[in-house]
This record gives sequence, structure tokens and C-alpha cells, in this order.
Amino acid sequence: MKQILEISYTHCDSLEELGAEDYALVKEAEEATKKANAPYSNFHVGAAVRLKSGRTLHASNFESEVYPAGLCAERSLLFYVESNYGDDPIETLAIASDPSERECYPCGQCRQVIVDVERRQKSPIRVIMSGAGTATVIDSAEKLLPFTFKL
Repeated sequence: MKQILEISYTHCDSLEELGAEDYALVKEAEEATKKANAPYSNFHVGAAVRLKSGRTLHASNFESEVYPAGLCAERSLLFYVESNYGDDPIETLAIASDPSERECYPCGQCRQVIVDVERRQKSPIRVIMSGAGTATVIDSAEKLLPFTFKL
């Protein structure tokens, strides 16, 4: 039987369309790119989250000489948040990159981990993928990975 999958999202032609809180979170993700350690790919990624309490946290990607030991910005941040603020749910995750020639989308592993966090905290995580002065916003990570792995 044929099924149809539709995914709704919001596209902003400029970051100013995001609203003040989301704009500030994207700017924090952009700032985090400056702390990235990406000597091999030269692709610096930053991620920032806003927790239910209003606290914001950020992280960047880290590449290692012993590939594939590096870690994406999103997973670095999510693992940190889960370890230290697990009782304060993530409401929004913003992702940015430098260079920023296009919007920065999470890799497959990151998509799965974001969904894992959503399931654990029993609430969706809005994801803002920014770059080149634009952004795409989804209201749940499950929309990025509709056929997720589940034990």
C-alpha cells in the first residue's frame, strides 16, 4: 500500500524573521563556530540550545587525528546537556556553520541522537538550521528522520 509522508517546516529568507529569541540563539550558534577544531575539513559547526528554564548553552565540532574519533557540534552539545541538565528539557536547538554558504543540516547520527533526546524528555525539540543569512525551522527532530531507529 502506498503511503504519503508530508513534512511541514518554516523557511525564513532572513534571520530577522525568526523573532528575537531564536535570532539570539542562532547568533550564539554562529559564535560557537569560532571555537570549533576542524583542521581537516575546515568546516566549523556551532550548535546552541535553549532549555525550558531559559538557560542557553553551546558547543562546536571537534575533529581528531584518529578519525572517526571527532564529534559533531550537535552531539557534543546534546551529550553535555543530557549529562548536566537532564532535568531541564531542550526546547530549541540552533545549528550554524562557517563557511556558511548554505543552511547547515545535521548528519544522520545527529538526527538520531536529537530524536533520542526528544523521546527521553518526552517533548519535541525545535530545530533551527541556519546559514547564508537564511534559516529553516522544524518543530520536531522526528521530521528530520521520520524512519528512526528504535529498540
